[in-house]
Amino acid sequence: MKVKQTKFNLLNSIRGLTREKWALGATILAGKMIGLTLVVAAMMILPGLFGTSAHAAAPAKPTDLETSMMNSINTVWTLIAAFLVFGMQAGFVMLEAGFARKRETVNVLMECIYDTCLCGILFYAIGYAFMFGHGNGFIGWGGLGSDGKTITNWFFLQNTPLTYEATGIPILAHWIFQYAFADTCSTIVSGAMIGRTSFRGDILYSIGITGFIYPIIGHWAWGPDGFLATMGTAGHFLPSLGQGFRDFAGSTVVHTIGGVASLAGAIVLGPRIGRIFARDDKAKGGMPPGHNMAIAAFGTFLLWFGWYGFNPGSTLSAMDMQGIGRIAANTTIAACTGGMAAMLAGLWWGATKGKFDLGYTLNGVLAGLVAITCPCYWVSPLGSALLGAVAGFVVYAGMNFVEWLRIDDPVGAVSVHGFAGIWGTLSLGLFASGEYGVTGPAGADNSAPVTGLFYGGGASVFEAQAIGTFTVAIAVFVVTFIMMYIINKLPNPWRLRVEEHGETGIGGLDVFDHGIEVYPAQDEDISLSGLFDKGVKVTTA
Repeated sequence: MKVKQTKFNLLNSIRGLTREKWALGATILAGKMIGLTLVVAAMMILPGLFGTSAHAAAPAKPTDLETSMMNSINTVWTLIAAFLVFGMQAGFVMLEAGFARKRETVNVLMECIYDTCLCGILFYAIGYAFMFGHGNGFIGWGGLGSDGKTITNWFFLQNTPLTYEATGIPILAHWIFQYAFADTCSTIVSGAMIGRTSFRGDILYSIGITGFIYPIIGHWAWGPDGFLATMGTAGHFLPSLGQGFRDFAGSTVVHTIGGVASLAGAIVLGPRIGRIFARDDKAKGGMPPGHNMAIAAFGTFLLWFGWYGFNPGSTLSAMDMQGIGRIAANTTIAACTGGMAAMLAGLWWGATKGKFDLGYTLNGVLAGLVAITCPCYWVSPLGSALLGAVAGFVVYAGMNFVEWLRIDDPVGAVSVHGFAGIWGTLSLGLFASGEYGVTGPAGADNSAPVTGLFYGGGASVFEAQAIGTFTVAIAVFVVTFIMMYIINKLPNPWRLRVEEHGETGIGGLDVFDHGIEVYPAQDEDISLSGLFDKGVKVTTA
C-alpha cells in the first residue's frame, strides 16, 4: 500500500510541472550537452593544430608553492628518520649491556650515554664541516662562496646556507640526521672494548673517532667533493674506471669505520683478564656468557626498528615513494635471512652444534641489516634475501675467526659491523638489479640505473666498491691503531686499559670507575638460602 502511495505522489509531482519549468530544464540540459561536445572537440582538434602530443609534453616545472610544500614534506620525513636512528642508541645500550658480564654493565651504559653527548658537541663544532663541507678530496670545511671558489668555514654551524646542497632540506635538519649516524659509529666501537677500557681512556679515543676519524674519512665517500664520491669522473680519482663509490646508507661509512676501529681497539687492549679462548681450551674456552640475554634480544629488536629510519630515511625525500617502500622491504628481508643463516650455521657447526644459539642468531640479524645498508636502494627483494643470508654466514665465520686470533670482542662488533659491512658494500657490485638510478627531492631518476655483475653489468661497479671499502678499512685501521696505541702508553688514569685491580677487584670496572653496581643489594633484601635445610628451626613471635 505504501509503494502505491509513493508512485501516486511521484506522478502528481510530474503532472504538476508547468510548461515553463519543462522548457527551463530542457534548455539547461541542452546547454550542458553543447558544452561537453565543445570540450571533447577541443581535446581532439587543438593538439593537431599546434603539432604537439599531450603525451609528449614536458612535465611542468613546479611552482614556488609546490616546491615549498615538497621541501617541507621531505624535511618532516628526514626528521622522523633522524629520530628513529637516534632511538637506536637505546638498542645499542641494551645489546651491549646484555652481552657484557654483570661487573662491567654500568661502564657500558655510561660509555654509550657519554659518547652520545660528546658526539653532539663535536659534530656541531667541527665534525659536520669536516664531513659535509666543501674543501678538497680528503677533507671539507665549509661552503662555496658566491664566486664559486672561496670556501667559508662551517665550524660551529656558522656561515651555513639555509638548505644543504640541492636536497631542499634545511641544513640543521640535515645536521641532526647525520649526527644520529655519527653517534651510531662511535657507539659501535665501545662494544668490542667492554670490560677493560678505563673511562678516561674512552673519553680520549671517542674524541679522536667522533671528532676526526669518522667525519674526515666519511668525507671521502659522502662529502660533496670527496675523492671516492667523485671517483671515475674526468679530472678526479681513477677517471678510467667510470664508476664512483656508492654507499647509500653507510655499510662502509658508518659500520665498516666502526667495526674496523673496534678491531684496532680490541687488539691494542688485549683480552679481559681470565678470558679463555676455545683455541687454548675447548672445554672451558669461548665467549663468557652475557649476563642478560633478554636485554640483548630486546636491544636487537630496537636496532632493527631504528634501521627503518637508517635506510629509508637516507633518501632524504618522501617524494620517492617507490624507493622508500623498496628500501624498507629489502631491509626487512635481509635481516630475516641473516638471522636464519647465522642460526643454522651455529646449529650445523662448531661448539654449538646441535643447538639453536641465541647469540649467533641476534648477530646474524644485525649482520643482515648492516649488509643491506649500502645496496638497499639498488637491489631487488631476491637480491636482499641472498646477500642477507651470506651476511649471516659471514658473521658466524667472522666471530669464530676473531676468537681463533685470540681477540676479545664481547659483542661481536668486529664481525657484525666490520666484516658484514665490507660484504654488504661489495654485494652492490654483484646484486644491483639494473633498474634503479638515484633518488632526489622530487622523486627517483632511473635514467642511469646501477647494474651489478650478476645482472649483466660487468665488474666495474664491483671494482669501484672494492676500492672504496678497502681504502676506508685500511685507513681507519692504521689511524685508529696508532691513536689507541698512543693512548695506551699514557700514565694512569688516562691510559686506555684500566689498572689490573680496577678490572679484577670487587665489583669490577663498575665499582672502580663509577662507584656503583648495576644491581646493587638493597637493605630490605632477605636471603632465603638454607631456610628449608634439615635442622633449621623456624620460630615465630
